[in-house]
Amino acid sequence: MACLPDIVRAAPPAYAELHSLSNFSFQRGASHPEELVARAAALGYTALAITDECSVAGVVRAHREAKQHGIRLLLGSEFALPCGSRIVALANNLTGWGNLCEFITHARTRAPKGHYTVSRSESNWALLAECEVLLVPPRTMLFEALCAYCIWARGLFGIKTWLTQTIQHGPDDALWQHALGRASRLTGVPRVATGQVLMHVRSRKPLHDVLTAVRLGTPVGECGFALQPNAEAHLRSRARLAQLYPPELLQATLSVAARCQFSLIELRYQYPLETVLPGLTPAQTLRQYTLEGAHTRYPQGMPGTVAKQVDHELALIAELKFEMYFLTVHDIVRFARSVGILCQGRGSAANSAVCYCLGVTEVDPAHSNLLFERFMSRARHEPPDIDVDFEHDRREEVIQYIYSKYGRERAAIAATVISYRPRSALRDVGRALGVDEALIGALSKEHPGMVSRALLAERLPNALERLGPDFAAPPAELLQLWLALTQQLLGFPRHLSQHVGGFVLTQGKLTRLVPVENAAMPERSIIQWDKDDLDAMGLLKVD
Repeated sequence: MACLPDIVRAAPPAYAELHSLSNFSFQRGASHPEELVARAAALGYTALAITDECSVAGVVRAHREAKQHGIRLLLGSEFALPCGSRIVALANNLTGWGNLCEFITHARTRAPKGHYTVSRSESNWALLAECEVLLVPPRTMLFEALCAYCIWARGLFGIKTWLTQTIQHGPDDALWQHALGRASRLTGVPRVATGQVLMHVRSRKPLHDVLTAVRLGTPVGECGFALQPNAEAHLRSRARLAQLYPPELLQATLSVAARCQFSLIELRYQYPLETVLPGLTPAQTLRQYTLEGAHTRYPQGMPGTVAKQVDHELALIAELKFEMYFLTVHDIVRFARSVGILCQGRGSAANSAVCYCLGVTEVDPAHSNLLFERFMSRARHEPPDIDVDFEHDRREEVIQYIYSKYGRERAAIAATVISYRPRSALRDVGRALGVDEALIGALSKEHPGMVSRALLAERLPNALERLGPDFAAPPAELLQLWLALTQQLLGFPRHLSQHVGGFVLTQGKLTRLVPVENAAMPERSIIQWDKDDLDAMGLLKVD
C-alpha cells in the first residue's frame, strides 16, 4: 500500500496581476498582448490587467485571447507624471471605461503625435472617478514626498486609491517595503502587490534590453542603469509570488480585480443618423434613395431582373442592419460629386445593384452577372466593404467634409499598426548590439522578406562575402544573438499610423468607445484601434 506523503503542499494563493505593459507600450513592453494573456492563464492567475502607457491599442487582441483561455481581462492604462511617479487606472465599469478613453484622448490630443501630457495639476483627474487608481512611486522618492503623493491621490480618488508594492529583487527591496508600509499606515492608502510586468517570460530580457536601447538611441552596452537590473519583470508563478509578498498584499489584488467588472463585450456601437430622411426609418430612406437613383440610371424603368435584385439586396441589408453604412457612403459620394470631385467605387461593391443605383459603382447589373454574396452574405454576417477612390489632389476636401458633418468627437480615422519587418528589425537590433553598419546594410540588401532565423543565418555568409575579405566579421556569438533577437522582434508594433482613409463614425461620442489621438498630418486624428480590432468590436469603417 502506497504511503501518504508526510507533507501536503498547500495550493499557491490566488493572484491577479494589475500592472502589465505589452509591446503596445512601444519600446517598453517585450511581449505581445496575446502572449501575456496566455501565460497568465497558464500560471492560473485569477485576472490580468493590460495597462499600456496612455493607450488601449492592444486590448482588443488581449480580449480575444482572454476569451479563448477563460481568464478575466482587466482594462486600464498607465500614465507618467513629471515627478517620476506613475499612475495606473483600471476601469470599474462601462462609465469608467468611457471616462478613461476620454482621459487618454485629452492627454494625447494636447501633445504632438506619439506623445501625451499629464500633470499633478491636471484638471481631468475627475474622469477617473469610476476607476481603481494604483500609485506607482519611484524608489528615489523621499518619504515625505511619498506621503504627500498618497494624500494628494487619496483626496482625488478616495477609497479607490491603492499604493503598489513591487518586489523584483532590487538591492533596496527591504528598505522600500518598509517605507511603503509606513506611508500606507500614515495616509490610510492600502497597499497592493503588483509585478510591473514588462514581458511574459524571463527569456525576453535580452529583447527588452534591445528595445530599451532602441528607445534611447544608444547601444545596449552604453545604456547602464536604464536597463532592467534583472529579469524579474515577468509573469511569475503564484508559488514564487507567495514567497515574496505578504498574503494580505496578494489578497488585495483580488479585491481590486473584483471591483473591475468592465468587459469590452459591453460596448455598444451606434451608427450616426444624420443621413436618415425626416419621418423615415433608415431602411425606408435607403429604399427611397435607391429608387431615385434607379430612375436616373434607368429613365425607361428598371429591368425586371434588376428590380428583383434590388429588392433582394435591400431586404438583406435591412435584415443585417447595415442601412446606415450604405447611406453614409452614398452621402459622401454625393458630396464629392456635388463639388466636382472625381470618385469611383471599386472591389466587391461592384456586385451590388443597390450600390450602382446609389451612384457608388459603375457596373450595370442589367449587363453583368452579379455575385452579390461575394459582397455581403447572411452566413458571414460581416459588414460590407465599400471602397471608394477619390481624386487624389482633393481627398482632403472629402475628409474635412466628414469632420465638419460629424464633429471631431464623433469621427476619426482608423489606425494602422506599423510593425517590424525584416529590414527594420535587422537594423534596430543590429545597432543596439553594436553590429557594424556595413554588415547591417549588406544583410538588409539580401531582401529576406518575412523569414525564419534559419534563412537569415543562411543568407548571412552572402552578406559577409559582399563586404570582401578585409571586413572584420563580428564574433559568431554576436551574430547568432543578432539573428535570434531579430526574429523575436519581427511583427512587434513600432507605432500607430493613419489608415489610408477608413473613417469610424458614431452617433454618440467616439471618444467614449476608444481614445483618439493626433495623426502626423495636421487636422487629422486617429483612433487607437486598427482595422482588425474594429472588425472584432463590430465598429463599421467607411473607406
